[in-house]
Amino acid sequence: MTTQEIGGILSLNKPKGITSRDAVNMVQRWARGLRVGHAGTLDPLATGVLVVCVGRATRLISLIQELPKVYRATFLLGRSSPTDDVEGEVTIHEGAVQPALQEIEAILPRFTGTILQRPPVYSAVKIQGRRGYEWARQGTPQLPPPRPVNVHELKILRYEYPELEMEIRCGSGTYVRSLGRDLAESLGTRAVMSELTRLAVGHFTLENAVDPRTLDERRWQEYLLPPRVVTQHLPHVQLDDRSLRSLLHGQWPRCEARLDPGQKVAVVDQCDNLLAVVEVQKGSRLKPLVNLAAR
Repeated sequence: MTTQEIGGILSLNKPKGITSRDAVNMVQRWARGLRVGHAGTLDPLATGVLVVCVGRATRLISLIQELPKVYRATFLLGRSSPTDDVEGEVTIHEGAVQPALQEIEAILPRFTGTILQRPPVYSAVKIQGRRGYEWARQGTPQLPPPRPVNVHELKILRYEYPELEMEIRCGSGTYVRSLGRDLAESLGTRAVMSELTRLAVGHFTLENAVDPRTLDERRWQEYLLPPRVVTQHLPHVQLDDRSLRSLLHGQWPRCEARLDPGQKVAVVDQCDNLLAVVEVQKGSRLKPLVNLAAR
């Protein structure tokens, strides 16, 4: 299959001031006739890695969203806003507690592992069928219910009150501005996020991301990565022709390779092109999760 048929992956470095949708629209203008979508929103305030999928590679978006994320964030203590960042109207709390570095370090373990986190009032989380920001913008903000998220590591990079700069390694669905808000509240103060950079999404890193403003209709395909880069952390298997035809028709063929039930596996051809992603079932049956070869 050609690139035009199968598509691929663009790892973009989203600049500040544009939405994730704006970045997708840039690519959409170049990739005429192909579907384009992103794997994880970055607010206009934020910069950094935005993974954009083109063509049939859009079928991989849910897998990319599951990859761990790394962020560098700056919070301003002693301040609050309706959006939990500086995009909203910021209130400075005179006389707010100024926690010591040791106090901040001492509470970090409370916010690592699987924690319950309340998303911001201004968020894309759906509440009674509508996005949180839709409720808030009409003057009837709704508190989203807390939900479990995974925070793998928190590291303080710099602390010069009121600025607290941190590196955050976390799983899908984590709101960094909520993390700063909750950290500050546990210290008896408030906080807003002033800067955010996504350093990595799985193995897609900022060092290898391209600014979409430097691309054009002629050059964008030079940066299009093959779909198999999404699954480089998974085991890869090749199937015989009969099993492959069965899989690509939605059936559950048996695999001869030794694989554990519940394990996700990438199915590739002899040229290492990604054809499908499957989940191993009992009896070594392969349940198709993503099928790139089917039209």
